[in-house]
Amino acid sequence: MSWTKLPNPDGPPVRRVGDDLDTIVRRAGVTGGQAAAAVFTRWEEAVGASIAAHARPVSVRGTTLVVGVDGPAYATQLRMLTPQLIGRLADLAGPGVIDSIDVRVRG
Repeated sequence: MSWTKLPNPDGPPVRRVGDDLDTIVRRAGVTGGQAAAAVFTRWEEAVGASIAAHARPVSVRGTTLVVGVDGPAYATQLRMLTPQLIGRLADLAGPGVIDSIDVRVRG
């Protein structure tokens, strides 16, 4: 596939991806697109560098954050920190964006 110039350079204005993020994410079954995106973009800020090195957000299903971790020890640690983490995510992404966390060991 080769690149070609748009036929009408005076066509519709360029839009930022973030402007349409809510719509895109909603179609994927997630609500609160920009707020949910904050969970991914600010993950290290929410959990700290040491946990972020071993645990990553995988998806948001409704208001449940699915997190993949390196091993069972990190899964246990994250499960114990769930109430604090939900509070921290509420501070960063907004209240009600995430109300539960599903921790899964990546294999």
